[in-house]
Amino acid sequence: MKMKALLFSFLCIGMSYGQTVRYYLTMPKPQNHYYHVEMVLEGFNEKTLDVSLPVWAPGSYLVREFAKNINLVTATDGSGKKIEIQKKKKNTWSISKGKAKEIRIAYDVYAFELTVRTSFLDLTHGYVSGSGVFMFVENHLDATGDLIVVPYEGFSEVSTALPKKNKSKPYVFTYSDYDHLVDCPIEIGNQLIFDFNASGVKHTVAMYGEGNFDIETLVTDMTKVIEEETKVFGQNPNKEYLFIIHNVVNGQGGLEHKNSTTLSVNRWTYGGANYVKFLSLVAHEYFHLWNVKRIRPFELGPFDYNQENYTDLLWVMEGFTSYYDELLLLRSGYYSQSEFISKLESSINYVEGSVGSRVQPVAHASYDAWIKAYRPNENSANTTMTYYTRGSILAAFLDVMIIKNSKGQKGLDHFLQALYQKFYLNQNRGFTSSEFKTELEGFVGQNLDSFYDKYIDGTDIPAYDDLFSEMGVQVTDVTATNADFGATLRSSGGNAVISKIRSNSAAEDAGLSVNDEIIGCNGYRVTKSDIVGLMKSLENGDEVDLLISRDEILFSVTFKMTNYTKPRFLLNVTNEENKLRAYWLR
Repeated sequence: MKMKALLFSFLCIGMSYGQTVRYYLTMPKPQNHYYHVEMVLEGFNEKTLDVSLPVWAPGSYLVREFAKNINLVTATDGSGKKIEIQKKKKNTWSISKGKAKEIRIAYDVYAFELTVRTSFLDLTHGYVSGSGVFMFVENHLDATGDLIVVPYEGFSEVSTALPKKNKSKPYVFTYSDYDHLVDCPIEIGNQLIFDFNASGVKHTVAMYGEGNFDIETLVTDMTKVIEEETKVFGQNPNKEYLFIIHNVVNGQGGLEHKNSTTLSVNRWTYGGANYVKFLSLVAHEYFHLWNVKRIRPFELGPFDYNQENYTDLLWVMEGFTSYYDELLLLRSGYYSQSEFISKLESSINYVEGSVGSRVQPVAHASYDAWIKAYRPNENSANTTMTYYTRGSILAAFLDVMIIKNSKGQKGLDHFLQALYQKFYLNQNRGFTSSEFKTELEGFVGQNLDSFYDKYIDGTDIPAYDDLFSEMGVQVTDVTATNADFGATLRSSGGNAVISKIRSNSAAEDAGLSVNDEIIGCNGYRVTKSDIVGLMKSLENGDEVDLLISRDEILFSVTFKMTNYTKPRFLLNVTNEENKLRAYWLR
């Protein structure tokens, strides 16, 4: 059926009662990367309505200014008469509807950024991340409605977790409110689709792009991970779940939704060590259907789409999830105990060995996500620490504390079960930070004021050995002090260029800056490898003369080597049997 005829048939769909917003999504010329959107508003009594496009995508904590992709916005009434519309803010348009009962708003959205949080369209496929495409009516986020997708004539599949309105119209979907609409990404094209059942839930995979995957292997392994995750909570809240997977050159990870997820991976990731990383990504995003989408702070739903939504609990939402995406691979049989401990060791050393972890408390990192985490620069390592990795360490710490205090009868699983039961199943609401802390103290069995002061709102290094030793895991402090240059170099046209400088380092003390080119040393021209070798040979107090080019101006500096102390720990599973460890690493 031609697109115009198909669109006409959709326009004849019956009306819903109350305030409704019906969206028509078309893509008449995919090669220009524009979606055409029409909104049909009915049942709104106000004489003036404001419509806005979100500035961010929930789950990705950055103001992305999606309105930059919108061109002219127009409005008409039910008879086709033009209605006055004015741009009110960067992402908001005001419509003077008067007594019109039906309002039609039309606009085009440029979509040429294929990530899990942005939209894309070309002749190969379309991907829709709803918050960057669909406007909403201000003060009416609870309005229900339909979404009618009109695929380009060369596309045959539409994959989304939105429910179909009826089987006879496969591209007509319904939504219960705006949050529901934009929480269901859409893949449009000729994607490979396959289904499997796990934990009593139908799972659909919509796979875009070629790759070295094997469907039978994916079904087996994804089922194992899903069933282990469901065991944590005792139930799976979905009847159906959708994986949208993009096989591309440069994968960006994943983004969670209530009953779906989008994963972006390298197309050759399905073999060798990379395959386990893929399963870890599956485990991470799937775990979010409980932790974030249902167990959540107040601030993470319902959302304010016009500005930042602040919480200090991303170390729980993302950190706990990062802990479980590895722990559940252990439980599923993809890691041994020693491999899991090795990964925990790497996480601890990454965090404690980073300068930024002594500067930015993990609670602050949750706020700073909006201005720092998604906008790293050459100084980020000196000032920031990711709530993913630090949060995963704190999750392990708390898991072990609960296991120890309950004598191996409970763990972090039980704490999450309690949050799920109380705040989602019983009350269907988010919680405050103080409520979370109170619940946590109950499970740990002790006051956590000191824990919060040191590790959540502070930057202390935990006494790892004191806690993990009771699990039969020996933690050895192997912190060393060595002479250290304090700068990272990159090669540019064969020349040595500084890309990063550690705070309070020898390089900083010498007056070096990022983007400085090191041309010579002690009268000789040098390359990047020359400088790296030289710095390894110097000891504390040694001096050399460096010739520097900065902004094409040459000058000399006297560089004096200094020592740097970098925290580092080794974790080893002890030989003796340990019941608490057996429970923890089951």
